[in-house]
Amino acid sequence: MTGFGRSKKSTASFSVSVEVKTVNHRFSEFYIRMPRQFNKIEDKIKKKLSSFIHRGRIEVYVTVEGEGIVNRKVMVDWNLLDHYVQTIADIKQKYVLEHGLSLQDLLSREDIIHIEEEESGDEELERVVLQAVEEAAASVIQMRTAEGSALEKDISSHLHIFESLVKEVIELAPSVVQMYRDKLTKRIYEFIGGQVDEARILTEVAIFADKADINEELTRLKSHIKQFGKILTLHEPIGRKLDFLLQEMNREVNTIGSKANDSEIAKEVVEMKSILEKMKEQVQNIE
Repeated sequence: MTGFGRSKKSTASFSVSVEVKTVNHRFSEFYIRMPRQFNKIEDKIKKKLSSFIHRGRIEVYVTVEGEGIVNRKVMVDWNLLDHYVQTIADIKQKYVLEHGLSLQDLLSREDIIHIEEEESGDEELERVVLQAVEEAAASVIQMRTAEGSALEKDISSHLHIFESLVKEVIELAPSVVQMYRDKLTKRIYEFIGGQVDEARILTEVAIFADKADINEELTRLKSHIKQFGKILTLHEPIGRKLDFLLQEMNREVNTIGSKANDSEIAKEVVEMKSILEKMKEQVQNIE
């Protein structure tokens, strides 16, 4: 489910800005970009976000500005510097050179003099970052909740249509066997042109009725529909549960299509599969 949230927190020394974006994903996947000194609290950030968001690709961008974020020190390799200066002096004396060693020459040597950055380790800064992450995540949830409400209405509408199609199949199912018996009797009569063996017809019809029986599939579909509706009302991550139920419903519909051997039921099966496909697309957006 998509969502976006932003939070900015400031103190006398620094300001923290956090943006959180979420997009659809089958699992929970984090992508965090932030200053290097906060790598040690990455697990804390993930844990805090996980308490709000349970499914999707979560992108987090942390920006920090201000003083005291990074401590910088000038580092001098004194042993190397002593050796360098002494070597220059020896070269100058040996070859009678006029130009001496300048300070600029020394400052340009990064292997001798360089600046190191050190993490400040400010606990207050870390606390503010986590607080900003929490506020941004809360904003994401508000957006995702609004989207979820619209999705629930759309999926409930499709579920209602699917349920009506199942009821139509239930009404059609009893006539399938009778229609087969009538067709079989007519064909036998036309073929032999005489008395029809009723016992033989009853045997064939019984075999057909057993193969074409879809009552179990219809019963399971009614149960799945009822369970699907209940899950939609839960206030917890339900995406995977609904996805599983849709797979089971699709399996039952396929079985009905292969067993029923009736053109009218076949039309209903096509409609049911179309509705399930629409529901599946929407369920992928649910946490």
